Amino acid sequence: MASTAPLHPVARQALTAALDEGWADPARLYRSGRQARMLLDAARETVAAVLGARADEISFTASGTQAVQLGLLGALAGNRRRGAHLVHSAVEHSSVLHVAERHEAGGGEVSVAPVDRAGRVDPAAFGALLRTDTALAALQSANHEVGTVQPVGEVAALCAGAGVPLLVDAAQSAGRVDVPTGWSLLTASAHKWGGPPGVGVLALRKGVRYASPLPADEREGGRVPGYVNVPAIVAAAASLRAVRAEAERENARLHALVERIRGRVPQLVPEVEVVGDPVRRLPHIVTFSCLYVDGEVLLTELDRAGFAVSSGSSCTSSTLTPSHVLAAMGVLTEGNVRVSLPYGTAEADVERFLAVLPDLVAGVRAPLGLDLPAPVGAAETTPRAEGRAGAERDERQATDTGGSAGAKSVGAGSERPEASGGVTVVDALGKRCPLPVIELAKRIGEVPVGGTIAVLSDDEAARLDVPAWCGMRGQEYAGEAPAADYGGDRGSAYLVLRRS
Repeated sequence: MASTAPLHPVARQALTAALDEGWADPARLYRSGRQARMLLDAARETVAAVLGARADEISFTASGTQAVQLGLLGALAGNRRRGAHLVHSAVEHSSVLHVAERHEAGGGEVSVAPVDRAGRVDPAAFGALLRTDTALAALQSANHEVGTVQPVGEVAALCAGAGVPLLVDAAQSAGRVDVPTGWSLLTASAHKWGGPPGVGVLALRKGVRYASPLPADEREGGRVPGYVNVPAIVAAAASLRAVRAEAERENARLHALVERIRGRVPQLVPEVEVVGDPVRRLPHIVTFSCLYVDGEVLLTELDRAGFAVSSGSSCTSSTLTPSHVLAAMGVLTEGNVRVSLPYGTAEADVERFLAVLPDLVAGVRAPLGLDLPAPVGAAETTPRAEGRAGAERDERQATDTGGSAGAKSVGAGSERPEASGGVTVVDALGKRCPLPVIELAKRIGEVPVGGTIAVLSDDEAARLDVPAWCGMRGQEYAGEAPAADYGGDRGSAYLVLRRS
């Protein structure tokens, strides 16, 4: 799956064997140590061959996150004479964002490249952020939440032209698809491809300046201190080789199953948006957002039905903050479901998922009393739970394709309606995900076409989800104003013009 994958059978076999044969310290010269060293060297050669690197460019870490952190910090330190400027995309894994925060807190500078509504970086926009003092750039190979594949090759060419090393986080793609070219540093995580957890990979091209951010240690080329887990590394390498051998056939099969989900979910469930690039994407990930649904509740219902899916919804986060990936894309952050298919997923499992999803979503929405339109193709499906059917859905207006997330400031493209008279006010203060948007949906019918509705909210997610709702429902988002302008005592007013 996207967060982790079941242990591959080859990994299990290799791990069991290596526990007996590779238990010793590979740095020692006695027989068992030399045997462990041979296993470690063979594993390093295997990983290097799959990733398109030399064996001496590969270091093993304790996780993919550690590989990213060591790679970023080491490259920034190694290039400090050039400058202290870091560039990364808005949809990087949190491990990149946390290093960027630390770098900025320490006096460095950080520039963030936006993405379009599909979650993809524009190479020209990324390249425009590179400067003479840029020490490092970072770009993931593919996104971990929506599966969009990034234009790494194009960005790498721009970085090379500017003399800037590029770190590529290949955690989601390594083992599944070809490794992108042009990288200076590359990171990966074994448990993503069916290896055991606790093994990450940091690849560093010869000639790339790097200074370990940790105290010196002779192991792993001086880049990763501490004792290496030889059995786990051997299992990781064996499973990587196995999944690459299976990739062409299995990717085609999983791609077809994901296409089925992408096509059928909007037909079966009303008010759903499938997000991520429909073409340039990983073969095993599909993500969709359901309006008027608490993501945590839906995930719990799916879990009870036997489906382990995940979410980037704000209401499933312990911090109650929206997914930074969905926010950067400008899509709905509530009711988000990410389905990732591990190797060997059966067609019957996908069909059962599609069979149970409509009624589970209907059950979560039922208490809201919303008059929802019927999904596309509803006549071809079995009857839904009471209250789900409605009038045929109007064609949705096309949403914008550019820019990063969410709310624009008042006056940026639309005049703010006057606070006095003619504005319907919806007080959603104190209400959390996804209640502000639900209240908006309930009240929009009271507003005449051309009229304005102001949603008062102190939930940060509303700044993202109200504009996203407008895009899905063919309404116009008119900007943000202080809630005090509309009688609120805190928060903001999100203004919507009814267009249909």
